[in-house]
Amino acid sequence: MDLESTERYGNKRIHQRIGPSNHSFPERTNNRVCHHWRAGRCNRHPCNYLHAEPPIDGQPKRHQPAAEQHSLVWKNPGTNPGPASKWGKVRPGPGAGSLGVRPPQKAPDRICKFFLTGNCTYGERCRFLHSWFVGDSFSLLTPLQGHQKVVTAIALPAGSDKLYSGSKDESVRVWDCQTGQCVGVVNLGGEIGCMISEGPWIFVGIPNAVKAWNTQTATDLSLSGPTGQVYALVVGNEMLFAGIQDGQILAWKFSAVGNCFEPAASLSGHRLGVVSLVVGAMRLYSGSMDNTIRVWDLTTLQCIQTLTDHTSVVMSVLCWDQFLLSCSLDQTIKVWVATESGSLEVTYTHNEEHGLLALSGMPDAQAKPVLLCSGNDNVVRLYDLPSFNERGKIFSKDEVRAMQVGPGGLFFTGDGTGELKVWQWLTNETQSMN
Repeated sequence: MDLESTERYGNKRIHQRIGPSNHSFPERTNNRVCHHWRAGRCNRHPCNYLHAEPPIDGQPKRHQPAAEQHSLVWKNPGTNPGPASKWGKVRPGPGAGSLGVRPPQKAPDRICKFFLTGNCTYGERCRFLHSWFVGDSFSLLTPLQGHQKVVTAIALPAGSDKLYSGSKDESVRVWDCQTGQCVGVVNLGGEIGCMISEGPWIFVGIPNAVKAWNTQTATDLSLSGPTGQVYALVVGNEMLFAGIQDGQILAWKFSAVGNCFEPAASLSGHRLGVVSLVVGAMRLYSGSMDNTIRVWDLTTLQCIQTLTDHTSVVMSVLCWDQFLLSCSLDQTIKVWVATESGSLEVTYTHNEEHGLLALSGMPDAQAKPVLLCSGNDNVVRLYDLPSFNERGKIFSKDEVRAMQVGPGGLFFTGDGTGELKVWQWLTNETQSMN
């Protein structure tokens, strides 16, 4: 692969103050507080009434300059990320104005849709939240910008200080984990359908091939055999499995003698494209556009069960403890458990109001299991397991198609606009500091 160095770094935002800042206004003679300001919707500049609470009795009164009232800056990580910073440093969430003036009351859990698209004209005076998330146990560290199309895959090799992201813009970007800057771009000449890391290897699924790249030796291989887009990749029982657009699941084994991957098997059964794969307990689970999940024995590579409870595309499958979780465009998350006979049955169905795109799981800062679920309403919902109590929400400009768990409580999301975001679970000490 050709690696192009780049200095492009999109983690910059224009910082604008709200309202006029270079005008002189006459001192007010009216000491009444503006009730429109209290409601968060005063649009008079200048206003004849105070935009501040009255002083406590016994303290001298003063008239607050208009410029001080109208030039507050909303301290929000989504709109003013500032210069590149280490991912381990948590940015504070939205809070009081920078001059100690209490901002208007916000509608709880109501995100401003105009803020999400970058064109809210109310700024701090908006009645709705200007935030990329709702939740008090995690925080946004930094956005990473550079991809021109939807981010379809994220990989973080163990022991590496680099993050890899793949996109339909036909490129893989390499990010430095200390600075957040893009340090290289790999152009593959085809849309990235998926990407995983295993040991020193990065595997990338593109149309009609799987690219294999050894990050230690710079070995560059191309695995042929797929017909159509490669949608999913997973490693199990010392084999690499690929879910293909034509419904096949192809397998390769690494040959140390030839330093190459040799074809090992072709698993047939799905009628349409295989879009999700996961390995657990010597089983391979495949989710397909044909609305089914197939269970394969990793020793014999035979299909031992077909799950048909979903009524639309099975977008993602996830192993958790002794359970299998699956999500679908049919707006459900299903939890499967093995019966005494060894077959899987649905033990719980969680319903959503929108189609579901991706699942990911990780422990929070207190080592409690949390499920991340992305929907086609541009929201990622976080749930405690096994209760499915909601822990928070992450909002995006477009659908989140890729999620990845990292070390130290880090996790990553990539959306349809090409933007990645880096998140971190907060410890009790960090939460108390905020």
